[in-house]
Amino acid sequence: MLRFIEISNHALFYYYLAANLIYLTLLVTAIASSTTHQRRLASIRIERIKASPLTPPISVVMPAHNEEACIVTSVLSTLQLDYPNLEVVVVNDGSTDRTLAELTQHFGLRRANMLYHAYVPSAPVTGIYLSDAHPGLIVVDKEPGGSKADANNAGVNAATSPYICVLDADAILESDALLRIMVVILSDPERIVAAGGIVRAVNGSVVRNGQLIEPRLPSRPLEIIQVVEYLRAFLLGREAWARWNMLPNISGAFGVFRRDLLIRAGGYRPAAIGEDFDLVTRLHRHLLEQKTDYRIEFVPDPVCWTEVPSDLRSLGRQRARWQNGLLDALRRNSDMLFRWRYGRIGTVSLPYQWLFESLAPLFELIGLATIALAAMFGVLNGVFFVRFLIYGYAFATLISIGSVLLEEITFRRYNRPRDIFILILFCCFEHFPYRQLHLIWRLQGIWQYFRGDYAWKPLKRAGFSSSHLQG
Repeated sequence: MLRFIEISNHALFYYYLAANLIYLTLLVTAIASSTTHQRRLASIRIERIKASPLTPPISVVMPAHNEEACIVTSVLSTLQLDYPNLEVVVVNDGSTDRTLAELTQHFGLRRANMLYHAYVPSAPVTGIYLSDAHPGLIVVDKEPGGSKADANNAGVNAATSPYICVLDADAILESDALLRIMVVILSDPERIVAAGGIVRAVNGSVVRNGQLIEPRLPSRPLEIIQVVEYLRAFLLGREAWARWNMLPNISGAFGVFRRDLLIRAGGYRPAAIGEDFDLVTRLHRHLLEQKTDYRIEFVPDPVCWTEVPSDLRSLGRQRARWQNGLLDALRRNSDMLFRWRYGRIGTVSLPYQWLFESLAPLFELIGLATIALAAMFGVLNGVFFVRFLIYGYAFATLISIGSVLLEEITFRRYNRPRDIFILILFCCFEHFPYRQLHLIWRLQGIWQYFRGDYAWKPLKRAGFSSSHLQG
């Protein structure tokens, strides 16, 4: 027993050491990538993209299920985006609240007899509506499909543009976000088949009439911690993975895809829980099997602002669902593991996702349990425990601080010195007790997956009705 505890403790130490060395590599890569992107931004003339008659149209697909609190503001904000040839496709996925009624009242919707072809599978569509006041607006009313993926497919079917932008109904894009992300795509339209932008927390910011007036840091500790998480996940993780052309995920809150490729790949898997990770993995699979020369990019400056959960119950449900969806997508694509046919995706990216993302909660639980047992039996080595704290927590804190500083050096959405100080402070206190709560939520997600609980549970939202989103 004692020998097992000793082996387990050392295994956990080396696991954390390996994970944090990978994160350090990602941080260094992200800094290099960000520097390159900053130089590219200096030579970009967004006005040329806006004014060019060759700029391709975009259809923004917004799935909505019981979004009456924010749907009108979100649609207004999207219709006002600074992009030529813009189509907005709202998919009302069997809402039981006033989502469709709010849309009808504010946009003067009328039922239209339009051709709808099911290129990719979705639950039956019961009606399509147009607005005379906003010719670029299409509302698709459909039976509930039980997943965001199913609603996205209905939007892809109804869209008419060569590019699809998938946007959450509770999100706000900065006015030039589509122009900025398309600048990158159009720099190499044959190879770049998809791109994702950065997602940030809108809580605490000043929002009026669907427009972000002033980014501000939230006031609630639970929301501030999520700001740190989002900066680390996007500015560190996704920017680095994209540089190596191994981007595992484009956030379901904001991503642009070639529509023809989405259709050829079969669209979203309707039963997918984590539809964004699942889709990008299947896109990699499809393109690699076709031996296509391609890139899937991450663009760090087009910003999507989204409302993050402000209470523990909603946050726990969200994180459990994310873990559930990650495990589902990885298991369904497990045949790609360690197969040279799938290049770096099969030999590097997916093994990393399995070992350091999907199974990480189990490893951490076992490790913490054996450390507690070692302390109970009086065999916990003091030197080992200090090293564990350094490599397991202090190192990870420095990585988070590096992500915050990268934001301050490059894009500076938070301009007040007080905000930067608070973010760095929360990097230092992120691990107790938030990390333990996060571990519990992720374990719940694993348990839900193996018992077949795939239902989406509602999250509490404040909506965009107030000028200051303080929670």
